Amino acid sequence: MNSAPKGLVFDIMKFAIHDGPGIRSAVFLKGCPLHCHWCHNPESIESKPEISFIPNKCISCGYCMRVCPNTCHQLRDKQHVYIRDNCSRCGRCTTECHARALELIGREMSVDEVMGEVLKDLPFYQTSGGGLTLSGGEPMLQFEFSLALMREAKKAGLHVCLETSGFSTGERYEETLPYVDIYLFDVKESDPQKHLEFTGVPLEPILNTLEFLDKHGATIFLRCPIIPGLNARDDHFEAIGRLANSHKAVARIDIEPYHPLGISKSDRIGKKSPLAMLTRFPENEESETWIKKIQALTEKPVSLS
Repeated sequence: MNSAPKGLVFDIMKFAIHDGPGIRSAVFLKGCPLHCHWCHNPESIESKPEISFIPNKCISCGYCMRVCPNTCHQLRDKQHVYIRDNCSRCGRCTTECHARALELIGREMSVDEVMGEVLKDLPFYQTSGGGLTLSGGEPMLQFEFSLALMREAKKAGLHVCLETSGFSTGERYEETLPYVDIYLFDVKESDPQKHLEFTGVPLEPILNTLEFLDKHGATIFLRCPIIPGLNARDDHFEAIGRLANSHKAVARIDIEPYHPLGISKSDRIGKKSPLAMLTRFPENEESETWIKKIQALTEKPVSLS
């Protein structure tokens, strides 16, 4: 019996240049314990496959209606109606949708299957100092699979980044230490009450993880999403500076200005974004102001992600 862990993967992004040094393959895993109001990958939150539906791509061919065992797809007044409540997420409709109006988000993959995709670009990693970035979702939620994947990546000589919210136990992070070169550590909110409100989880376990990794000599890049009207505040910027200064493992700070792409993604999976009304990108001048404010508080380099 093959007991090798399998993971639920929703994307493998080739030639990623914003998820660690060099040219990388970013593997995105499904499932996250956080429910951030501004999440730009809302399709990553649930720990099971989902169906994405983009109505304006539908060409009314009717193939999905023929194969669906639960009558989820119907044509009403020449409009495709998708009844999600009836859906078992089997994905049959997505295999018949040549217009790609329907897509299955999340497929089970083995470590060997993922590594087979990742290693196709080995020469690019070698020439650029890149490698594998494991992201999500929260990779630590699929711990056994993530650990096995990072172990194989290291065997192949790859540089490994782990993007994480920090919301797991020190014991689990300790097991990742031999395989992770850089932790891309998300700092979403510094006020405990606001953190719970904006993400759905308490802040304290995340700070404990940061402290744990710092004590164990990890290399950390702080990743800080900044959202106008929520955490774009001077007290939050000051807290980011203090975190960087008080943890020697923090090598740099990456600022991630809010973008509203998660709103349309939420619509496609039948959910409503809590920030549906916040549809503007921050102006460049606004982002530069945030960077200058944080940079004035620390000697660690601060830049846009």
